[in-house]
Amino acid sequence: MSGQDKPLALTLGEPAGIGPDITIGAWLARGTAGVPPFIFVGEGGVLLRRAAAIGLMIRVADATPGEASAIFADAIPCMKETPAVEGAPGRIAPDDTPKVIDSIRAAVRLVHAGEAAAVVTNPVHKKALDAVGFGFPGHTDFLGVLSVELYGRTTTPVMMLAGPDLRVVPVTVHVPLAEVPRRLTAALIVETGKIVARDLERRFGVVTPRLAVAGLNPHAGEAGMLGAEDETIVRPAVEALNAAGIAASGPLPADSMFHAEARRSYDAALCMYHDQALIPIKTLAFDDAVNVTLGLPFVRTSPDHGTALPLAGSGKARATSLIAALKMADRLARAETALE
Repeated sequence: MSGQDKPLALTLGEPAGIGPDITIGAWLARGTAGVPPFIFVGEGGVLLRRAAAIGLMIRVADATPGEASAIFADAIPCMKETPAVEGAPGRIAPDDTPKVIDSIRAAVRLVHAGEAAAVVTNPVHKKALDAVGFGFPGHTDFLGVLSVELYGRTTTPVMMLAGPDLRVVPVTVHVPLAEVPRRLTAALIVETGKIVARDLERRFGVVTPRLAVAGLNPHAGEAGMLGAEDETIVRPAVEALNAAGIAASGPLPADSMFHAEARRSYDAALCMYHDQALIPIKTLAFDDAVNVTLGLPFVRTSPDHGTALPLAGSGKARATSLIAALKMADRLARAETALE
């Protein structure tokens, strides 16, 4: 296979959640929404059972990645020899969780082997993963480890949420709020900013990326009156980014960074902690924002929502964000291929 003859590798995700529902929804929208071909790195049975629960008719077919694109118009290609899962809607089965992890690893291996164009991950349940000793707070850090294992590259994976009108990056991610000031360093902000600028240029086609850097404290610290971190950590990081040739501004008051006029002044917002980044993007683009992992030697995207266990099998789960993730993965993989 060459170029975009390769399918996207779509992971199993937590099978008790809405992953099967939105996988089905994305495939059903293949003609109307321009969904690119993917291979589901999981067994087809869970999709058939979920479709029956929702009242939908689908076809699945065991396939290799090389067969997936040709099959895609008529059936959901499902990776051959993938173990079965229970996947009962809303009820996590501990025996399924190791298979969730195996699916992520298998999807990355497909890309590494040149059999898939990019990885798209269905939502996982962090507590279920923790219960089996996963050891990572989510996909992002695990993908960094796989990058070392498979590509031999030590990387710093960076989470970016991208919507039609806003891109945000949390510099610290799944960290308790009380720990953020201890974890936040100028070096971390600078490293994150460099990765964001590089991937905006390389994969998103932004010629001269502009970064808006949020302050940590209210009013960006009000010149030290509301906290010293913005002057001692954030401002030196912004100066270092500018010295490195990256157009960065800040520290900026986070409460005035996300209105329409402000958003037009930058290409990505670097935020100091999780909710500072995710509240605005999910408010503006809950259904069509995409989680993109920057800094990896392969393309990875994901819907920007969780497993939504109560919605599993109800017919109410919307596939919009997964469709956006699949389309973005396809676009970014094409940009990556063009550079090779």
